Amino acid sequence: MRQHSRRELWCVVLLTALFVGGNLFALIKDNYIISVVPLLVLCVVLCVVRLEYMFLGMALLTPFAVNVSLFPQMQLSLPVEPMMILFSAVFLFRIALTGAYDFRILRHPVSVMLLLSLLWMLVTSVLSQIPEVSFKYLVSRLWFVIPFFFAAVALFRNTKNIKKFYWCYVVGLVVIILIATTKTASSFTDLKTLQTLHHVMSPFYNDHTAYGCAIALMLPMAFYMLFDAQERRQKAWLKWCAAFLLLVGLYLSFCRAAWLSVVAAAGMYVLIRMGMKLKWMALIAALAVGVFFAYQGDILYKLGKNHQDSSYEVGDQIKSMTNIATDASNLERLNRWASAFRMWADHPVNGTGPGTYQFVYAGYQRSYQLSVISTNAGDNGNAHSEYIGPLCEQGVVGVALVVILFSVTFVTGIRVYRTARNPHVANMALALALSLLTYYVHGFFNNFLDTDKLSVPFWAMTAAIVALDLYATKEEPEEQKKQLNDGV
Repeated sequence: MRQHSRRELWCVVLLTALFVGGNLFALIKDNYIISVVPLLVLCVVLCVVRLEYMFLGMALLTPFAVNVSLFPQMQLSLPVEPMMILFSAVFLFRIALTGAYDFRILRHPVSVMLLLSLLWMLVTSVLSQIPEVSFKYLVSRLWFVIPFFFAAVALFRNTKNIKKFYWCYVVGLVVIILIATTKTASSFTDLKTLQTLHHVMSPFYNDHTAYGCAIALMLPMAFYMLFDAQERRQKAWLKWCAAFLLLVGLYLSFCRAAWLSVVAAAGMYVLIRMGMKLKWMALIAALAVGVFFAYQGDILYKLGKNHQDSSYEVGDQIKSMTNIATDASNLERLNRWASAFRMWADHPVNGTGPGTYQFVYAGYQRSYQLSVISTNAGDNGNAHSEYIGPLCEQGVVGVALVVILFSVTFVTGIRVYRTARNPHVANMALALALSLLTYYVHGFFNNFLDTDKLSVPFWAMTAAIVALDLYATKEEPEEQKKQLNDGV
């Protein structure tokens, strides 16, 4: 046995002994916090020895993470968020110490837009109505993007790591799908079936919207794994099982926005395969928006005649998407959006501050727009939009930066698909772009980038597109590759 293999074996033995001993001591002393110590030691060892394993471990654990209130008015998603904080600190320390980082990453258009959005978030946090909330929001965004974007781009120079990350997250998600599906199977006799099905994924996902969004985000990559010429030859039965379970999970999520986002991604795939240029797609989208505003009175009148509420019958669930007369979910979303626009009208330039919506919006509600699930306490979530939320919290500049960031990322993915000489790389870029598109569409109705469940795969997929653009068709000297990988 080689010397470094012996060291690794002894390290595993010692960590295992520490884990077992720590848990036995915790049981004897009835103090379960002690059992976290072995995990903390393991994370520190991984950060020092193999940061890549720590990265993949966070991806695997994210679907299982649960929110725990450690301090008053402060929740952390355990065990993942503490791992992100540790990873970010070690990653930045290693760059400061060695300088081994490819700074071309920071000059990429996607990175530039992300850095500008973070800078504007800092400015609006200083000007925030509740600065302590805004700075907490900014700091939490940093521990999402440092590991899963800035570190991930460097790790993804090897495309195998993109697939490793994807499978780590999907394995965890599939386990949650199996648990949720089992609970669903025993819930159809419940008189309030749909309300029950909306929470069968708890405590891992707060409700069916985040759960459905995560599944939708994984589906285009799942189909890439099934049909790409290079991928489909390897363990095909496992990939078919994963894709089937993702489809089952999506169906049983009863998340209308997730269903719509997958349909939108499928439609975009057809247009791209037909060779339609992105500028024509943008023009069609702009015309659609123009037609809506030109005829919004007639459209809203017809929508107001729809009284189909949410249901576990698929046809009725689809019809309920346009029910703005009686469906409580739709009415509350409209109430949140109207409140957000009133907030923006009062603070058009810098908004009320990142993360402040839920603490401010109650005073902007109007009695005639309240639904049966509205609350005057203003403590029941955010603006339910990845675009309207930044508009009211960070002003017009904030939402403009979000839209440009999403657009630049998607355009980069399609450009890699159309210009890559390697068809395997091209297909992966297209799948990643379509995966992110599901979130861009879902973002009209919900926003989850303040949670680890969606931030982890979202920023990692964004990083994967940047990595393919920077490295997939470029050969670098082996010495330079080794130096940069050692820095990560």
